[in-house]
Amino acid sequence: MSFRPLLIALATGLLSATGFAPLEWWPVALLCFAILLWLVHAAPTLKSALLRGWVFGVGHFTVGNNWIQHAFDYQDKMPPALGYAAVALLALYLAIYPAVAMGLAWRLARRPQPDMAFILTASAAWIVTEYLRGVLFTGYPWNPLGVLWLPTPITGIAAWIGTYALSGVAVFAAGLLTLAARRTYRPILIGAPLLLALGLLTSPLSAPTPAPAQPLVRVVQPNIGQEAVGDVDYPEQVLVKLLELSGRPGATPRLIVWPEGLVNYYVEDGYPDPRFYARGDPRWVRARIAALLGPQDVALISGTALFFDAKGELAGAGNSVWPLDISATLGPRYDKAHLVPYGEYLPMRTLLAPLGLARLVMGDVDFISGPGPRGLPLKGFGNAGIQVCYEIVFSGQVVDRANRPAFLFNPSNDAWFGRWGPPQHLAQARLRAIEEGLPVLRSTPTGISAVIDAQGRVLASIPLGQAGAIELPLPEPLPPTLFARLGNWLAFLVAGALLALAFAFRRLAS
Repeated sequence: MSFRPLLIALATGLLSATGFAPLEWWPVALLCFAILLWLVHAAPTLKSALLRGWVFGVGHFTVGNNWIQHAFDYQDKMPPALGYAAVALLALYLAIYPAVAMGLAWRLARRPQPDMAFILTASAAWIVTEYLRGVLFTGYPWNPLGVLWLPTPITGIAAWIGTYALSGVAVFAAGLLTLAARRTYRPILIGAPLLLALGLLTSPLSAPTPAPAQPLVRVVQPNIGQEAVGDVDYPEQVLVKLLELSGRPGATPRLIVWPEGLVNYYVEDGYPDPRFYARGDPRWVRARIAALLGPQDVALISGTALFFDAKGELAGAGNSVWPLDISATLGPRYDKAHLVPYGEYLPMRTLLAPLGLARLVMGDVDFISGPGPRGLPLKGFGNAGIQVCYEIVFSGQVVDRANRPAFLFNPSNDAWFGRWGPPQHLAQARLRAIEEGLPVLRSTPTGISAVIDAQGRVLASIPLGQAGAIELPLPEPLPPTLFARLGNWLAFLVAGALLALAFAFRRLAS
């Protein structure tokens, strides 16, 4: 067996991850995928095609997920070096999905020379396997291939077909380059102008003018990272900074949004155990926040909800968001539904805890998941859809379709994510805005916080590692997009259409 194709697959896989933020070298990524398709088509057996796809995936996911190692820098119970092993092990698993996609393309559509049928089949297979990556074993859809298109007009197609099908478009574009390498130019002369035309037709030509009566939104970023968590005065230090950056009320109603989990005081009433009042009475904490609000203002705050059993013992916690008004009264609570395994809970705790493994988020009590997407009604601001941290990366799973919100609020703590994670997280939030036709408000402790309009454009942002606040009119939602109506059924419809076209091309060529 020749190792040269495997070395090329690994090298191009490593390089392909530069197409994602923060580098966004998307032409390089497309070229790398074109080489992958060429390597897979040239594979002599199905086993070698699968192996080439898997090795490419190992390189691709190792570089793309390098930020995960940074989370281990803040966990005393496990050494930071374990983070590098975690990145590698995750890549070994995630690489299965591109391997299966390439294996299906080889098995179903391989002929002596790469042709349109092979490219279309590979595109369809990628759509299906990327969707499966997003749902199997709790799902991990980080950095879908479709996010490559964000610097281009083609990203607007996501409102019609969704992210996973948009990833298939990326594979199709890479396939056109593969055909060009064997001097088959007709598909490029047809396909490239078609993709560009679709992109221009679905992308906004100009930013909408906010309605004069729109309320204001103020996004706060205190720039206090995880390294300060051990400080004795950390809860007070953070709250003072949040209050300072939240400004004072004016004549226009304001919606103030704070990052994930930075209210380190407990804010609910009725704790059965007196020790949970040691940090301060919840009424005192809420009154301090309410003091910065005007009669028409609302603050969305994020912290920890505590769950007790019938005996009054602490049974778990929730990663939660509450609205708070001038009366210092909490509104209905949202509990994060899509929890991070090994981050917010330790799977198989009875087996893994004795081995010395722990959650990456500090604390010994596991978080308990909420019921899923639902809106919080905010008087004067509409229905707020809440997606905490990486919940926003799950295409088709961020909106309660029976109760469509006016906007999505995505509080996050990206201080865990190094320098590559935050811009990648922001990019995926932009895709959710395009898919659903809804503005997205992102507030993080250290960046990148942003106001994103319903067409995925960043209206304003606070850079990584800076403290500040954004105050803008709350962007208006668009009418429900096709994706907002049909969801990820569109991914399967597009994949089926591509397979039908592949069959038609093969019939015409025979």
